[in-house]
Amino acid sequence: MSITLFGIPNCDTVKKARTWLEAHGISYTFHDFKKAGISPELIANWLKDVEWGVLVNRKGTTWRNLDSERKEAVVDAASAAALITESPSIVKRPVLVKDGRTHVGFTEAGYQQIFEKR
Repeated sequence: MSITLFGIPNCDTVKKARTWLEAHGISYTFHDFKKAGISPELIANWLKDVEWGVLVNRKGTTWRNLDSERKEAVVDAASAAALITESPSIVKRPVLVKDGRTHVGFTEAGYQQIFEKR
């Protein structure tokens, strides 16, 4: 089973996801996308499983700090991918990729469901 958790280490939701994975004995690779970046190919793979509106965090500080023209330009997967490439902090965190399937965000119930078929 291949598991990668993408996020930034100081994000509270990422911390909760990491704690949950560790408490359940689940091995994973952590990808800090502030340090390691996010490639356009990776974003494209995420967008195969997740709608762009789910992947772009419109409630966070990064989105709120964008000017209105930039916000209005995000209208589809291609424009969302361009924004994510230039501002990885806009991604709703964490992004979990398990066996090639992408999951966004964290809830205990959601992770329980993702991992119940281990």
